[in-house]
Amino acid sequence: MAGKNERQRRQARERYRRQQELRYARRQRVRRRTLIWGSGVLALALIGSLLAVFLPGGSPKHPAASASKSATPSPTATATAVAEPAHHCSYTAATPVARKVSLPPAAPDYTASYQATISTNLGKITFNLLNNKATCTVNSFVHLAEAGYFNNTQCHRLLTSGIYVLQCGDPYATAATKLSCGTTSNIGSGTPGYDFASENLTGAKYPTGTVAMANEGSATTNGSQFFIVYKDSTSGLTASYTPFATVSSGLGIVQNVAKDGYSCQYAQSGGGAPKKKVIIDSVTIKKA
Repeated sequence: MAGKNERQRRQARERYRRQQELRYARRQRVRRRTLIWGSGVLALALIGSLLAVFLPGGSPKHPAASASKSATPSPTATATAVAEPAHHCSYTAATPVARKVSLPPAAPDYTASYQATISTNLGKITFNLLNNKATCTVNSFVHLAEAGYFNNTQCHRLLTSGIYVLQCGDPYATAATKLSCGTTSNIGSGTPGYDFASENLTGAKYPTGTVAMANEGSATTNGSQFFIVYKDSTSGLTASYTPFATVSSGLGIVQNVAKDGYSCQYAQSGGGAPKKKVIIDSVTIKKA
């Protein structure tokens, strides 16, 4: 009897150890700023054609590698629909912090019109920011741009099948970094030290020229990472990523980068590191 009891205890300990390992692996996969496939058909097509996963490095919210990101908001928190333009914004502490900045102001200038110009090594890309539809997202983007948060970083993930986007906005991907698709990289997991809720999702579509936020697969995990849609991706993306701007000029720069493809493929997130380096020198904001 004693031997049987000991065997049962060993089996129970082994089951517990395996459960803990599985939970940890799930956390590592989920805590990535990335785009999630919007249809099972596309997911199967990607697996069949690439035998890989979503974004860079290792897991997808972003294209980052296997470094994990844990957000402080409650796991049960969901984005609450608010009337736009929003008059109040909430930002919650999050990690890992790629480049520390202060929180954006809680009271956005919801009546303003904004235009962002991204100066890159390949030329200028200009966005019209949708302040009347995604006020708190625009409030954050303007805050980060004016703080120099995006300066001297590079766009770290390119997707060329099913979803056609270039992902940027993580200062872990410095201008001087040689992007690697290894699973130990932290590129793609960085935050500015805060998260915030999604907006403008009702009926959201992702036609060519859309600029939207990357997230970790939940509505409260937006930070600094964003993606530019260089070819219509409405059929490949669910309405889960806040559209907050449209490209008014310079889209051809991104399309040319896409033509060159990527140099290596992220094993757990799909897509890969662009062959043609896109370095963001600065982002300037024009307010009207």
